[in-house]
Amino acid sequence: MTDKGRFISLEGSEGAGKSTAMNAIASVLDDWGIDFIKTREPGGEANAERIRELLLHSEHLDDNTELLLMFAARNEHLVKTIRPALEKGIWVVSDRFVDASFAYQGFGRNIAWSTIEYLEDWVVADTRPDLTVYLDVDPLTGLKRAARRSAKDRIEKESIHFFNNIRKGYWQRLEQNPQRIKRVDANQDIQQVTTDVMNVLNTYREQLQS
Repeated sequence: MTDKGRFISLEGSEGAGKSTAMNAIASVLDDWGIDFIKTREPGGEANAERIRELLLHSEHLDDNTELLLMFAARNEHLVKTIRPALEKGIWVVSDRFVDASFAYQGFGRNIAWSTIEYLEDWVVADTRPDLTVYLDVDPLTGLKRAARRSAKDRIEKESIHFFNNIRKGYWQRLEQNPQRIKRVDANQDIQQVTTDVMNVLNTYREQLQS
């Protein structure tokens, strides 16, 4: 019988350096000889990618609609990408997962935490990450980096107050899930962030591979 794969998620707000961290995680898993896929949210599956376009580029999207679209995309992602891979023994590394909904729609949009918990229980069920690496960046620093990278999408046009609240949301998730979520200081230079991300994985290698 094939051992079930492990699920690693990567979290952080705009400009935190998730692409660089994703490459660092992939490098570690390659060194371990692990068969894995890289994916993202919103997205990671054909229909979920279409929903991503709505989420990032629609005008005047209601906050509740945003939350429901996130979970609709997440359901497609889980059913068609994440769970099939895990069942085959393939590890999954996702750029964002459900913690992002608590941060962005919970603290950012001020939607009740209990509403998101209900959707998490319904859609995500027991498919929870085994390890989450949270890239904690000062919002001003992150937004400056993001602005150099590409034109702003709908989310990146939000106020600094919105992104400060997102950070508070991630901190609360970290406080609630200290065994799963590991913080990396993403205000540092890329080389140090890369090293710290690799160190997190190597520290929890035994736990992940048990």
